[in-house]
Amino acid sequence: MTTPQEELLPGTRRALLHRIAAAQAEGRAPSLVAAVVRGGRPVWHGARTSVDGHGPDETVQYRIGSITKTFTAVLVLRLRDEGLLDLGDPLEKHLPGTGAGEATIADLLAHTGGLAAESPAPWWERTPGSLRPELSDVLGEQPLLHPVGRRFHYSNPGYTVLGALVEKLRAAPWEEVLRREVLEPLGLDRTSGHPQAPHAGGWAVHPWADVMLPEPAEDLGRMAPAGQLWSATGDLARFAAFLARGDDRVLSAETVREMRTPAAPAEAADVVDRATYGLGLQIQHRDGRLLVGHSGSLPGFLANLTLSVEDDVAAVVLANCTSGPQLSTVAADLVRIVAEAEPRIPEPWRPLREVDASVLELAGPWYWGTHPFALRLAAGGVSLEPLSGNGRRSRFRANGDGTWTGLEGYYAGELLKAVRRPDGTLSHLDLGSFVFTRQPYDEEASVPGGVDPDGWRGIG
Repeated sequence: MTTPQEELLPGTRRALLHRIAAAQAEGRAPSLVAAVVRGGRPVWHGARTSVDGHGPDETVQYRIGSITKTFTAVLVLRLRDEGLLDLGDPLEKHLPGTGAGEATIADLLAHTGGLAAESPAPWWERTPGSLRPELSDVLGEQPLLHPVGRRFHYSNPGYTVLGALVEKLRAAPWEEVLRREVLEPLGLDRTSGHPQAPHAGGWAVHPWADVMLPEPAEDLGRMAPAGQLWSATGDLARFAAFLARGDDRVLSAETVREMRTPAAPAEAADVVDRATYGLGLQIQHRDGRLLVGHSGSLPGFLANLTLSVEDDVAAVVLANCTSGPQLSTVAADLVRIVAEAEPRIPEPWRPLREVDASVLELAGPWYWGTHPFALRLAAGGVSLEPLSGNGRRSRFRANGDGTWTGLEGYYAGELLKAVRRPDGTLSHLDLGSFVFTRQPYDEEASVPGGVDPDGWRGIG
């Protein structure tokens, strides 16, 4: 039997409230709202505000800045899944004449297209989008600053181009496509391109005095696919659940897993920070867990969505100030609080329904030279991992012909097969030319380089 999902414990709820209260007070945010998702559904919402009375609830809109990019990435991957484009296609194939056409769709999604970080002056976030009516106004005279595909360089114009790609292939405005293909199917009725009441106002808080200044809320025009959206914690909580599990009405679980997979070469600073980028998602390693999601900011607003797939916990944090609380840290802390206070309960172990005797024969210890490994059978295929240390390991998917393909790490895409002698007995495993034997340097197996005929010996 299974145990129904329970609400968070009182101690966990208090710890979450304390964390956002400290963030709002220490970061001097006019208001800060947060939500936590566990098991695919919202389980907590909290708010702190400088205004007397009831704090903002999960329906109040805040501007979410670059979290918009993740929504745009979902639209592009829908086009790919429908066969209308390939991620390896150069932009020129679909949008000719931009000056950035050698960048591939995947490059643009992963910020490796070599494009500038910003559009030409004046700064697009505090000026009307009408100043940049065409892609050429966004990209400028020299769109490329770096060789295509060589380095990660975050680019807002890159996502403007992806939005234009969506419009070209769908023959409809970006926001219209977004609403029809993502927002409505997922029930995100409090997410929109322009603010809808109730919504928070954006503020700049003076760095040395407890006073505030209202920030302008510009329509970003062409730059909308990079940062236009307004949303609420309730909607973003549902979006976080989608990014963890997928939804076949929008994207499959396999495709959202692809979004969460690193796709950009890490800069030296990124290696130090243990951060990288997938396809429309930021990826970082913090507090011993892998976190994916996206941050966002526009004048007057800060936003963050953070997800730990392994813990099945996500957090959303929104604030209406230009600078202040470090929301990526706050969101990661909310995930950690729930994951540590109420760790995920594993699914019950269940035996396989059936197993091929010839596959079962492969289970157990193997040696690559003198290194011991274990091959294990589980649902979906087999795994090979070292018995000690941090050596190469991988899960393998069955191909249906007695071979398996590696799914991760060094062996991703490599072929694993069992090699048998003429009499049908098992000789060894071949994994991308590596020979694994039942004994270290088994003299009865085909070990590359051969085995010394005098065998193992000590020092005389």
